[in-house]
Amino acid sequence: MSKDKKSRFHINIRKMEPVRDRYMFTDNRHPEKGIISAILGCISAITYIVAVYFTYQNGGQALLQYAAAAFVAAIFSVVGLVLGIMSSFEKDIFRFFPNVGIVLNSLTVIFVALVLVLGFL
Repeated sequence: MSKDKKSRFHINIRKMEPVRDRYMFTDNRHPEKGIISAILGCISAITYIVAVYFTYQNGGQALLQYAAAAFVAAIFSVVGLVLGIMSSFEKDIFRFFPNVGIVLNSLTVIFVALVLVLGFL
């Protein structure tokens, strides 16, 4: 083979570089109010699902216990919605938990309003 022809196979050996290039260091944090909002949203959504399921199993007649659980879940969802909105205005935070809390609590508040409207019809 002549010296002016280059080989088609080229091996690239890289020097060991620090791995700091692969990580993004940040001062952001998960806000406590956002985490509490997401937890309250999960609790209220699960409570509504269980209450509706047991009411369906009871032939459509809601017992007092189911209504009380739904009422407490409504309070949880309103408080969670307020906490989620408050935490979304904080600075230097990750927005995952506040957004999850806002979405879950908004859905449960809408569900409560829908059940109340359908109950009056």
